[in-house]
Amino acid sequence: MTETHRGGCLCGAVRFKTQGKLRELIYCHCSQCRKQTGLYYAATNVLDSDLELEGADNVTWYRSSGEAQRGFCRHCGSALFWKADGLDYTSILAGTFDTPTELTPGYHIFCADKADYYDISDDLPRFAGSP
Repeated sequence: MTETHRGGCLCGAVRFKTQGKLRELIYCHCSQCRKQTGLYYAATNVLDSDLELEGADNVTWYRSSGEAQRGFCRHCGSALFWKADGLDYTSILAGTFDTPTELTPGYHIFCADKADYYDISDDLPRFAGSP
């Protein structure tokens, strides 16, 4: 049986369904992730071919760098996706999944860019930048 996960934004204008196993969570501490969410990203990913979107016209894509864009709900502002150019998968923020998520922690990235108002207090692997 194929794993199925569902989720969406705060107001419900965007809903998604994924098929297949999800990657472990990556916690990103870069300044862009913090500015978008107020803290750090916790995200998994799924192949684009295994992602179904309802309300895709309600997703606004913001080009946050020369290599990637971020998708959020144009109504409620929920941060939903991160998409690198040229890759066949989309990262999905962990908090957007309906529970139970069955997501598992993986590792921290861009720790050198971490803000000074919180600590990383777990024993997960840490990388100064991208591994």
